Amino acid sequence: MAKLVLMPKLSVVMREGTIVNWYFKEGDEIKKGDVLYDVEAGKMGGSAESEDEGTILKILANVGDKVKCGDPVAIVGEAGEDFADIIPVKEEAAEEEAKKTTVTVIGGGPGGYVAAIRAAQLGADVTLIEKSHIGGTCLNEGCIPTKALLHSAELFEDAKNGASAGVIASPELDFTKVMENKQAVVNRLVGGVKTLLKANGVKVIDGEASFVDKTTVKAVTKDGEQEIKSDKYIIAVGSVPAAVPIEGINSPQCIDSTGALSLEKLPKSMAVIGGGVIGVEMATAYSAFGTKVTVIEMLPRLLMNIDEDAVKIIASSLEEKGVDIMTSTKVVSISDNGGTAVVNVEKDGERLSVEAEKVLVCIGRRAATASLNLEAAGIENERGVIKVNDHQETNVRNIYAIGDCTGGVMLAHVASMQGEVAAENALGEDSRYDGRTNPACVYTSPETASVGYTEERAKAEGVSYTVGMFDLGGNGKSIIMNGGKGFVKILVHSRTKKILGMQIIGPRATDLIAEGALAISMNAGAGDIIKTIHAHPTVSEAVREAALAAEGRAIHG
Repeated sequence: MAKLVLMPKLSVVMREGTIVNWYFKEGDEIKKGDVLYDVEAGKMGGSAESEDEGTILKILANVGDKVKCGDPVAIVGEAGEDFADIIPVKEEAAEEEAKKTTVTVIGGGPGGYVAAIRAAQLGADVTLIEKSHIGGTCLNEGCIPTKALLHSAELFEDAKNGASAGVIASPELDFTKVMENKQAVVNRLVGGVKTLLKANGVKVIDGEASFVDKTTVKAVTKDGEQEIKSDKYIIAVGSVPAAVPIEGINSPQCIDSTGALSLEKLPKSMAVIGGGVIGVEMATAYSAFGTKVTVIEMLPRLLMNIDEDAVKIIASSLEEKGVDIMTSTKVVSISDNGGTAVVNVEKDGERLSVEAEKVLVCIGRRAATASLNLEAAGIENERGVIKVNDHQETNVRNIYAIGDCTGGVMLAHVASMQGEVAAENALGEDSRYDGRTNPACVYTSPETASVGYTEERAKAEGVSYTVGMFDLGGNGKSIIMNGGKGFVKILVHSRTKKILGMQIIGPRATDLIAEGALAISMNAGAGDIIKTIHAHPTVSEAVREAALAAEGRAIHG
């Protein structure tokens, strides 16, 4: 009986493929497993094998034709068999195409491009509007370039301090090369995202979007205005650095995080205003490069949302590298002093000043929704922050919002997960965002990461818990990597014995925290981690030891 040969789906992201070579022609006999043709999809490629044996009765797609996954490319059967009744009718395919849900995503950052790809995977006709750079702040001016700088800093420090491990070196820092490497990493990843969007059939418009009404947006591009109507919208415009009302903040020496990632020359000194994640990571990188860094924080300690025991180690490590840390310190003004700036502060009622070649200002971010004309669509917001539920739905039925522009936790991986949730709900599924498993990571030296409850939060909420803590001074791999500096801490509910939270500071903490996130997602207990064999020698063994400690039976602690 004649059968259709269908275009295979060679990867999760593949939506269509281009036939680049046929190995058989009509009338040829084929066997099961024979390679019939080669196919390309973006930068991906592969070969299609026959699932049947018989004769190729008709080839429906020739070399150079684009075919959607699941659509027919040939008909196979017995020689001379009538196959007219199974030849697909193109009009039906066109009618099916016309029924596609149209989705427009506004913003191409880690939330927006993920939402666009997920919507395309679910069969939507997707348009993505991005006013600046595909990849958003994360890929271009945030997470990725910062981590590239931190990697260079780590290599430089390791080379300088390798004598104890028998590596004697006198490294020199080429700051121009550091920045070139950073940009090369960014370019490669942004190019990869563009390829993924293209491979999934997402139409990209370079322009700034604003709502005309609930079903229409206007995109202002270099070629003029373009009006777009869609069934569904996903807003993913992210955030921008918040304006800070400090006298002298516009001095030429003042820069934001974007400026710190594009300096042409390594500054001799830097004052960092803000001891949050961005400020502390920048202080880590630039102090390693040799810049004299002072961190000024208004609150009583750095990284207020991170476990206090971990922050003590981070602060101590920064101070060992020559960083001055000023907490409970208010910035009063900034004075231009020619080649430097003077940051005037107040601490314990005393007026002090810090002089630096560059002043890095990183005090919070705000939703980047000002240009969206949210009122035209009736989208409820509070000072530009869009209100959503756990389906990522706004108050307008067909409009969703994700990531930084919805307030809450401003992290790339949060935006990406919310992007998937929004896309799935826009296409008729029932998905919810669950922030319990959201890890917070800080790429200091050593790294620190946290998921779920910290001790401070558990105490504030009156949650009864026990702690299992393991010092990395008892972990072989940690001793090899950084002298055993750090710990793993697990919080376990006193009654249910379920894991409430996990904090790690030490080598590869930001990778290891996924085990804690998975445990919380599955409502696992300390016993579940204990029953799981962890490879030796690895830092991950310390996670199991902390679980053992929570039950009062640590082996190596």
